[in-house]
Amino acid sequence: MNTSALIIMLTTMLLVTGLMIYFFTRVISAPPKPEPDSYTDNDDESERQVKP
Repeated sequence: MNTSALIIMLTTMLLVTGLMIYFFTRVISAPPKPEPDSYTDNDDESERQVKP
Protein backbone atom coordinates (compact mmCIF):
# COMPACT_ATOMS: atom_id res chain seq x y z
CA MET A 1 0.00 0.00 0.00
CA ASN A 2 1.46 3.33 -0.99
CA THR A 3 1.53 6.43 1.17
CA SER A 4 -1.35 8.29 -0.46
CA ALA A 5 -3.69 5.31 -0.09
CA LEU A 6 -2.78 4.98 3.59
CA ILE A 7 -3.40 8.69 4.21
CA ILE A 8 -6.80 8.58 2.48
CA MET A 9 -7.83 5.43 4.36
CA LEU A 10 -6.82 6.82 7.77
CA THR A 11 -8.47 10.19 7.06
CA THR A 12 -11.71 8.50 6.03
CA MET A 13 -11.71 6.22 9.06
CA LEU A 14 -11.07 9.13 11.44
CA LEU A 15 -13.78 11.24 9.78
CA VAL A 16 -16.41 8.48 9.96
CA THR A 17 -15.48 7.63 13.55
CA GLY A 18 -15.59 11.29 14.57
CA LEU A 19 -19.02 11.80 12.97
CA MET A 20 -20.34 8.64 14.62
CA ILE A 21 -19.17 9.79 18.06
CA TYR A 22 -20.60 13.28 17.49
CA PHE A 23 -24.06 12.04 16.52
CA PHE A 24 -24.15 9.34 19.21
CA THR A 25 -23.46 11.96 21.85
CA ARG A 26 -26.17 14.21 20.40
CA VAL A 27 -28.70 11.38 20.55
CA ILE A 28 -27.72 10.31 24.06
CA SER A 29 -27.73 13.87 25.45
CA ALA A 30 -31.02 14.92 23.80
CA PRO A 31 -33.83 15.62 26.26
CA PRO A 32 -36.66 13.07 26.15
CA LYS A 33 -39.89 14.12 24.49
CA PRO A 34 -42.88 14.41 26.81
CA GLU A 35 -45.30 11.59 26.10
CA PRO A 36 -48.59 10.75 27.77
CA ASP A 37 -48.53 7.91 30.25
CA SER A 38 -51.58 6.11 28.88
CA TYR A 39 -54.31 6.31 26.30
CA THR A 40 -56.67 7.81 28.87
CA ASP A 41 -54.53 10.94 28.83
CA ASN A 42 -55.31 11.32 25.12
CA ASP A 43 -59.09 11.21 25.37
CA ASP A 44 -59.49 14.87 24.44
CA GLU A 45 -57.56 14.55 21.15
CA SER A 46 -59.93 14.05 18.22
CA GLU A 47 -57.56 12.00 16.03
CA ARG A 48 -57.32 9.35 18.76
CA GLN A 49 -61.07 8.94 19.19
CA VAL A 50 -62.77 5.73 18.08
CA LYS A 51 -64.78 6.40 14.94
CA PRO A 52 -68.26 4.77 14.92
